[in-house]
Amino acid sequence: VVNELRSKGATVLNTHQLKNAFDILVGYAGRNWAFEIKDGNKPPSARKLTKGEQAFHDSWKGQIHTIHTAQEAWDIMTNKPFQERINLERK
Repeated sequence: VVNELRSKGATVLNTHQLKNAFDILVGYAGRNWAFEIKDGNKPPSARKLTKGEQAFHDSWKGQIHTIHTAQEAWDIMTNKPFQERINLERK
């Protein structure tokens, strides 16, 4: 995910070492996004936020997006309409 976003011109700061926070902070086109990355190859039960992550996400006053792929992050960053993202995921 990190390498793919960087290849598109985004800056990416790894924050996964911050316990119970989010995995990456991404800058692109003058904006920032916080992303939690979950492995889409794992079963849904293994992709859930931990209790600590969920508590942090619930208390955070800004946006944090949970993603499974770089494309999901890119779609969010480039404002691809939500319904269009859902339709792509179903293919």
